[in-house]
Amino acid sequence: MFDFTRYILLPAGLGILIGLILLGSKETVPERPGYAAAVRQAAPAVVNIYTSQRSRPAICARPEYREWCERLDLRNSARVQSSLGSGVIVSADGFILTNNHVVADADEVLVAFHNGQATTASIIGTDLETDLALIRVPATGLTPMPFGSSAEVAVGDIALAIGNPFGLGQTVSAGIISAKGRIGITDSPYADFLQTDAAINLGNSGGALVDTAGRLIGINTLIFSRSGGSEGIGFAIPVDLALDIMQRLAAGGAVVRGWLGFELAPTPAPGMPFGLRINRLLADGPAAVAGVRVGDVLMAVDGTPCQTSSVVSQQIAAAPPGTPLKLDVLRDDQPLTLTAVPIRRPPLSP
Repeated sequence: MFDFTRYILLPAGLGILIGLILLGSKETVPERPGYAAAVRQAAPAVVNIYTSQRSRPAICARPEYREWCERLDLRNSARVQSSLGSGVIVSADGFILTNNHVVADADEVLVAFHNGQATTASIIGTDLETDLALIRVPATGLTPMPFGSSAEVAVGDIALAIGNPFGLGQTVSAGIISAKGRIGITDSPYADFLQTDAAINLGNSGGALVDTAGRLIGINTLIFSRSGGSEGIGFAIPVDLALDIMQRLAAGGAVVRGWLGFELAPTPAPGMPFGLRINRLLADGPAAVAGVRVGDVLMAVDGTPCQTSSVVSQQIAAAPPGTPLKLDVLRDDQPLTLTAVPIRRPPLSP
């Protein structure tokens, strides 16, 4: 008699058991290394920006020749100059952050999206001091980039630069945060850069510097280069500063800054945890009127200790003109408290 249990059920059961054991012991395949997830998160919010500008013959700028230019209609023979850059979508209703130098003096701004669509944009406001600009496209339902915090970024963190180098189309490069708090890179006292060795080239300006979670940590803006191309020293405007400027541009189209009319040492004297020496002073500026002197050491502004000139400059800039500020100074080792009233900072020359 055929034994069904012996010849069919037992071998089948044993095979299933062995299969389960082998399946359970199989090593889990590791995830593919890289930053593809971060790019998928951030890339759709990075746009390409193309601008054009009609330039008249230089002679037409002189008053004595304007009438002749009008008669000869030289305006219509003006050359069209084009430039390119990048931008970051920061709101679902069409606001985009970019660099001021990308859109400065543009007659037309064209924005090309990640999905291949394109539209023109209007300039909402620009800020020469931080080289930031806010533009807007007539679109809704856009996916803005999530924001990180530049204050939480550490030297050595991975950083990805996303932009439109040389007009090639959207490109991603990788590096690290090489330094924080870089000042003196430009003439502006409000510039406080993140430094990265992620490749940044012509066309990356206004694009995104993101972390490994795909969150915005900076707006790429300039490089140091002897060749004109990337040499591993690029700079980005920290996202915390960029978002503050963005909100002020959205509110009024310009950034109004408080100003006291002095120049500080960049950092405290050796051995001092805080306190910045007054190196230069405008004779009739608000600080001089308040009694501040060259050689004084500014210890605190409205109770906040002075540790770097960039932070103090930003604190004073954030004070609305006409709002008194308490200055704690040290003069000949004697503490003094003075009150200065900031005025609107004179515009920076282009």
